[in-house]
Amino acid sequence: MGMNEASASPYDRAKRSVEALGPADQLRLIAELIARLSGELDRQPRRSLLELQGLGKSVWQGVDIEEYLRQERSSWNG
Repeated sequence: MGMNEASASPYDRAKRSVEALGPADQLRLIAELIARLSGELDRQPRRSLLELQGLGKSVWQGVDIEEYLRQERSSWNG
């Protein structure tokens, strides 16, 4: 292992290793990686859009909503 190889990132070393494989082995590796990563994604908890409820509430404090909507709607007409 030369100096460049030792200082290369794990990604760069892996990429060079993959490039040394033939097309069939590269496809096999891709399939294995997809299966592995798909399993990882399946284990992550599902999130709900409802978790965002009330998130920007403080932004609207002190704003007259009717006046805001009137100004927005009037800007639509140019």
